[in-house]
Amino acid sequence: MKITPEAPKPVDEERLVAAAQRGDVNAFNQLVLIYQQMAYNVAYRILSNPDAAMDATQDAFLRGFQGLSRFRGGSFRAWILRIVTNCSYDQLRYKQRRPSSSIDDLVEEEEHSTLLQSDEEEPEDLVERHELNRALQEAMASLPEDQRLTLILSDVEGLNYQEIAETTLVSLGTVKSRLSRARAKMRECILAHRELGVVRRRLSGES
Repeated sequence: MKITPEAPKPVDEERLVAAAQRGDVNAFNQLVLIYQQMAYNVAYRILSNPDAAMDATQDAFLRGFQGLSRFRGGSFRAWILRIVTNCSYDQLRYKQRRPSSSIDDLVEEEEHSTLLQSDEEEPEDLVERHELNRALQEAMASLPEDQRLTLILSDVEGLNYQEIAETTLVSLGTVKSRLSRARAKMRECILAHRELGVVRRRLSGES
């Protein structure tokens, strides 16, 4: 008889939320552990600054705990990410009022990038990957805020249409429209990068 490892038990999110609403701090801490990385990722992609993203994430969970009585069911993930998004934009507005460094773009720093990673690759491939990564981040940064956030929530964090609608407080139709436009922009960026790569190879005599 083949013995297989026991699958991890699913987290009873509704139970944790209900307990947290009754004042159980440990239950809320478990929710924090589940969603803190996702919350930070969303904040960082909006703010492009690790310290500001951490501040926004911590502020969001504090606001979430204080406002749990206002949570009326549905997707807790969408609810807490809406708070994270609001805290992140609060940080952006504060930074724009008191700029300490350039905020002309929202391109990720290399050490935070998780796109297109590969363990083994040739130097030429590494250069091309970094160039494409930067081009994609610049394309994302050029999107209108609503489209960029929708793209992040969908294609980076994996939220479904309904959760995105709850997070951003818009209709499903608006979510689909914003996502379609954002993806089209990213496709244009990838195609342009590929065409540039072909031209470079031809000029260098590789093809």
